[in-house]
Amino acid sequence: MVAAAAAWGLPQILPRSVLGAPGRPGPNEQIGIGFIGMGRQAGNLLQGLLRLPEARIVAVADVNLPRAQAVTSKHGGEAYQDFRRLLDRKDVDAIITATPEHWRAYICISACQAGKDVYAEKPVSLTIRDGRLIVQAARKYNRVFQVGSQQRSMWIDIEACNALRRGDWGKIQKVLYMNYPTPWECALPEQKIPDGLDWDMWCGPTPVVPYNEDLYLPRANPGWLSFRPYSGGEMTGWGSHGFDMIQMALGMDDSGPVEVWIEGEKLVPPVYTKPEPKDRGDRICSQARVFFRYANGVVLEPSEDPKPPGFGAIFITDRGRFRVDRGRVESDPEEYAIELLKRRPRGFDDDHLKNWLDCIKTRQRPNADVEIGHRSATVCHLGNIARWVGRRLRWDPVREIFPDDPEANQYLERERRKPWQHPEKV
Repeated sequence: MVAAAAAWGLPQILPRSVLGAPGRPGPNEQIGIGFIGMGRQAGNLLQGLLRLPEARIVAVADVNLPRAQAVTSKHGGEAYQDFRRLLDRKDVDAIITATPEHWRAYICISACQAGKDVYAEKPVSLTIRDGRLIVQAARKYNRVFQVGSQQRSMWIDIEACNALRRGDWGKIQKVLYMNYPTPWECALPEQKIPDGLDWDMWCGPTPVVPYNEDLYLPRANPGWLSFRPYSGGEMTGWGSHGFDMIQMALGMDDSGPVEVWIEGEKLVPPVYTKPEPKDRGDRICSQARVFFRYANGVVLEPSEDPKPPGFGAIFITDRGRFRVDRGRVESDPEEYAIELLKRRPRGFDDDHLKNWLDCIKTRQRPNADVEIGHRSATVCHLGNIARWVGRRLRWDPVREIFPDDPEANQYLERERRKPWQHPEKV
């Protein structure tokens, strides 16, 4: 019957598994993408997406409406100021979000509930509780959720971490990481809000504060990425890359440290009352050196190398010293790295966005699945909490609490402004 219908040019009845369904594009369909948050990092992701024929831009949402309109006027799609209108669209199959971190959880949970697959910029969360709720939402609604830790798709980083995890390069004894700073406080003076920017919406779950360009921009003088209400500072900014490689090499993608402590004084964060570079804040907020211990005895400690690996770490084993740092591996003895690089396959595809799009069609978990991103971000959060509390802390990576420690546990989540509280059930 099908052959006859095709021969006569009559319409054929095809199953939904071939045509695709809402939230599940078919194997030959373009994936409809909505961008939520169209700042600096989202611009980079947009350029990467435009090179991939598997996807098309359907909509862009940004609290700065002219910024969203600038993208849609050039690349098509509908512009919105409220991301919830974008999530209501049936032709949006998946979203890419790179907002400030205080918005990450609400947007990601809402997207999962709306049946959208998600690519979320790292770090995946502002707090440990946020991260766990995002994982629960992704699992409950069967979403393909990629975190923007792109080294998970880079061959050198993958194979170096695999070699370390398997013990090919010896037993790991110690790991040295970059001494990432914790965020500090913002009290910048008020400036005029630019036309087209919904500043109340930008503040979202956080208290409304006066607009200032050096708060609104991510990296300025110093930018929101350095301020505690909106970010975990460089501890989660660069640290989410470095600790992610450590987690991978230790085989801890579903777990984490069991103890964290500092050497130095409890952090008293500075307050920036006028725009200035981040140098002073970074210096003060990295003075207390943070140490982590895993259940297998491996200790993480800040590196004293003048140029530490910002995107990875230095692994000390009983056979040598190994430096893994975004597309680069060095070893002492050098033959380990030389032998690894000889095995690099031709034509390896390290496109992190493409891995996500491929998984949307196959419904497999992507290279940087949400649980992986959550666990790596958790290490970053633990480092910040140790500085804020100022003493040795025990951590239970199964229950995700500090046992019998109400002072430390208060940092697992934050109060959220109405109406942007988390739902009682994801």
